[in-house]
Amino acid sequence: MQKVAIVTDSTADLPANLLKDHNITFVSLSVIFEDKAYVDNGIELTNEQFYNKLKNARKLPTTAQPAPADFKKAYSSLLEKYSDIVSIHISRKMSGTMDSAEIAKKEMGKSEIEIIDSEVTTIALGLIVLKAQELAEKGGQKDEIIQAVNKLKSSIHTLFIPMTLEYLQKGGRIGRAKGLIASLLEIKPVLTLHQGEVSQFKTTRRWNQAKNELISSMSSMIKDKSRIVVSVADSDLKEEGDEIYGRIISEFSPAVALRAKIGCIVGTHLGPGLAIAFYEQ
Repeated sequence: MQKVAIVTDSTADLPANLLKDHNITFVSLSVIFEDKAYVDNGIELTNEQFYNKLKNARKLPTTAQPAPADFKKAYSSLLEKYSDIVSIHISRKMSGTMDSAEIAKKEMGKSEIEIIDSEVTTIALGLIVLKAQELAEKGGQKDEIIQAVNKLKSSIHTLFIPMTLEYLQKGGRIGRAKGLIASLLEIKPVLTLHQGEVSQFKTTRRWNQAKNELISSMSSMIKDKSRIVVSVADSDLKEEGDEIYGRIISEFSPAVALRAKIGCIVGTHLGPGLAIAFYEQ
């Protein structure tokens, strides 16, 4: 019997069917265009609607973390059914979401709640959350789940390629890749997440070369293809995402392969692009 509830936030970009099938609770961030704020729940603003608005926006939208009250509501409801909560969220260096969760826990005075900084976001966060939920469904205790999450944090790999660095630059999420700004028009970088923020991984000159680098880098970073758990996502580049997903299935035959969409929070700062996240189980 599951005793531990798993909570995340909407930047995990998990497909709606997985959230529903595994009963994973998520707390939503918001995206704010000039005219209106939208809760990132896939209902107020679909992915397609968001990217259409993004392309036509005069000004880059902003994003906002959930309020502590949003976490208190989620936690209170779950503690009526579960003995403990493990709440796993977007990197503290990218968002104030962790702060809101910690304020909620402090105000509630509940030691049953453990809040974890994943140090990643989007599909890497999603894979970590799914692993935690898998253990919870098997009856895992809170400490066991926390240990597994922390171990996976240190072994999961995230690679992504933006069509342009414009969005990361304007949104202030360029992190350790600041040195790339001088060459915005000359390169197609492969980026990663390091110590909770965006970092340069490799530099390529053309888009197709960058896509090839995703595959070759993944190959060099794994030992056993049969044990790979991978997620492939795109932000407004469906055909390109499908291509990368197909290439990974063909070349690696992974144990688990997910196809996801990058939502409006990460999409605001990334713009059009591709991402893969993977680990060996």
